[in-house]
Amino acid sequence: MGSTTVTAKTLNDHLNWRYATKKMESGKAVPQDQVDAIVEAVRMAPTSSGTQPFELIVVTNSDIRAKIAEAASGQAQITDGSHLLVFAAWDNYTEDRVDTVKQLNVAARGDLPLIHGYYDNLKANYLPREAEVNYAHAARQAYIALGIALIAAAEQEVDSTPMEGFDPDAVDDILGLRERGLRSVVLMPLGYREEASDWLLPMPKVRKSRDAIVTEIK
Repeated sequence: MGSTTVTAKTLNDHLNWRYATKKMESGKAVPQDQVDAIVEAVRMAPTSSGTQPFELIVVTNSDIRAKIAEAASGQAQITDGSHLLVFAAWDNYTEDRVDTVKQLNVAARGDLPLIHGYYDNLKANYLPREAEVNYAHAARQAYIALGIALIAAAEQEVDSTPMEGFDPDAVDDILGLRERGLRSVVLMPLGYREEASDWLLPMPKVRKSRDAIVTEIK
């Protein structure tokens, strides 16, 4: 399905279709327009105070993906898929980073005192905190974007797998992230399920019941 294809499927239809693909077809590449649609969904994802405190690294280089796979216990989706999305969070909030976000708001919405006050208050709250606290906050924003990316991939009928099982320090070294003030948070390979070889595909989706997971307070 291309990014402009009209579909009658609902969001829940797409969520039922997707699963954490275990075996992808090696050599079958996701078309660029579909990758672009997924990346754009990541860019549009909501984040706290609109800071977008992460970057998305899209890796297609096979040698680099092979190195990352080694740092991820050899998970084959990284090399069998055609694209690897690496969500890398800011290692800290800094005055320059927050001011850059403030200037984006000023450029789009006007030089309003409200905008200056909002982001000055944010700096007053965030900058004194420990770097690890700020990194953890930024990482949570990256996970919001991951969720959006998983949905966007399903809408495109592109298979994906969210991955935490990797050595982040090794991935940071491979991609030179530390030098850029970034730390890898989560990986997401993109590709197409190999139906004959994926042991998980024929199994029914397992989720808790509504009653088990939802509490309504009226």
